[in-house]
Amino acid sequence: MNFDALFGNLAQHTVDGLSKGAIYALVALGYTLVYGVLRLINFAHSEIFMVGTFAILGTWSLLGITGTPSIGMAIVYLLIGLVVGAAASGATALTVERVAYRRLRRMNAPPLIFLITAIGVSLVLVEIYALWMAGFFSGRGFSENRLVIGIPALLKQETVLSVAGANITNVQIIMVVSALVMLYGLDQFINRTRYGRGVRAVAQNPDTAALMGVHQDRVIMLVFVLGGLMAGAAALLWNMRYGITKFDIGFVIGLKAFTAAVLGGIGNLRGALLGGLLLGVIEVYAATLTRSTWEDVAAFVVLVVVLIFRPTGLLGESLGKARA
Repeated sequence: MNFDALFGNLAQHTVDGLSKGAIYALVALGYTLVYGVLRLINFAHSEIFMVGTFAILGTWSLLGITGTPSIGMAIVYLLIGLVVGAAASGATALTVERVAYRRLRRMNAPPLIFLITAIGVSLVLVEIYALWMAGFFSGRGFSENRLVIGIPALLKQETVLSVAGANITNVQIIMVVSALVMLYGLDQFINRTRYGRGVRAVAQNPDTAALMGVHQDRVIMLVFVLGGLMAGAAALLWNMRYGITKFDIGFVIGLKAFTAAVLGGIGNLRGALLGGLLLGVIEVYAATLTRSTWEDVAAFVVLVVVLIFRPTGLLGESLGKARA
């Protein structure tokens, strides 16, 4: 155990973990929303994130970006990427709900059928992108093969602040602040708007909500779209920070986001944020202690421990409960 490496720069590792966890948190919101309303673990949500990364990359490719642009143009490209990624992920999530899940719900299919269907949809999306996108990006100036596609760096990472020995970059600030702002916006939407009340009503008691005139299909469509929008935003942060994507990139990210949702309390929006940030920090600490790629192992150890000792998560509050 390399405790000297960990405690020698604990603040830096914490900052790195928080920025990484911001991506997990945004993806985890999709799991939380769908589970809170349907009690369904939508394992196809990991590929919703993957679709967002490719949609953003495709847009930047069509715009002819091959290097680091000026700050002004970089902001424009990032905003375009955010809109396109969120729209693509949201539309894909809605399509998955309409095509794969809606008929099963009307047939009152057992939970196991939903789980098998989610895994099947995930595999279909992975293979579609493995075959199609590899051909699309061939010869367009990207380092490309079936495994990895490189993405141009729109923002040069530069140190903005130095706090307690930690060098905080502009990209890290954008990642964490973006996650906090989007969580706040989603939380306010769910708790303060008419549509949000409908979501909480269906999450709390779908039969009573239907008697009160709440259209369940519209609510379910809404939560899938909202989860897709959050995944598309996470895809932009991923592309901006790591600069690569691949056809199966959503697999591990999705599992870690699910772990984050369980850690914070699945069905709890604020729990998803808390769980994502904590998981990112735990992973960085684990990688530092072992000087290896054991960070993935640490994430799933956390999942097992939480399921054993606190299956409701750290906050454990249902989406159906209102907040002051």
